[in-house]
Amino acid sequence: MTSPRFQRLEMLIGTDGIKRLRASQVAIIGLGAVGSYAAEALARAGIGSLRLVDFDIIRPSNINRQLFALDSTCGLAKTEAAQRRIQDINPDCAVQAFRIFAHRDTIPQILAPPLEAVIDAIDSYTPKVEVIATSVAQGLFIVSSMGAANRTDPAAVRAGDLFRTQHCPLARLLRKRLRRRGVRSGVRCIYSVELPRPVSDQRNAEEENEYARGRRRTPLGSLPTLPGIFGLWAAQEVIAWLLGWRLVES
Repeated sequence: MTSPRFQRLEMLIGTDGIKRLRASQVAIIGLGAVGSYAAEALARAGIGSLRLVDFDIIRPSNINRQLFALDSTCGLAKTEAAQRRIQDINPDCAVQAFRIFAHRDTIPQILAPPLEAVIDAIDSYTPKVEVIATSVAQGLFIVSSMGAANRTDPAAVRAGDLFRTQHCPLARLLRKRLRRRGVRSGVRCIYSVELPRPVSDQRNAEEENEYARGRRRTPLGSLPTLPGIFGLWAAQEVIAWLLGWRLVES
């Protein structure tokens, strides 16, 4: 019998759909503004196994846009906060929490079987390339999030093939690198056709400490809404694929 927590979902997708989602194994790489919302949606969809990957801890500057970021969770590893919340949503979900950086040496562990689908919510360019290329090589379904920061128009958000996007600087850069790796199609992405706003180079002490852990990056302004839309749409793409629904260009 289906748990009462998924009865409304079963009314829409049927018992077989519930069983399919319960038997699915999905990785979410990056638990920030986009990844936190993706993880939430997949947990509430009854995905049976979630692999959560992020090295960072929760900081006060995350609170405006990251679902797991609260006063009560500041200082916790993002993977720990995410695991607690997901198992409170669905205790039957098998959660693997990997508190590691996503890079060439760790990606074999991150994408190790059993796994069916991947959500790439990483905000660093080189790890994104590695995750996408390896996922494609392993035959995994992948949805990659492009940039949601410095944008304000929810109507400009799109889903489609990475190699057919428009007006997305990050997607354009990724295409060049991926073609060198032999990848020319088969990568779903969430992106925006809105041109990003100019970058502000204001930093605070907390951000300076964050850059000390990796490649220095300019902080980007972000609404609480746009990253959430990206994350929820990425989760929708995975759910649709698992259920065998047709994915369309938007």
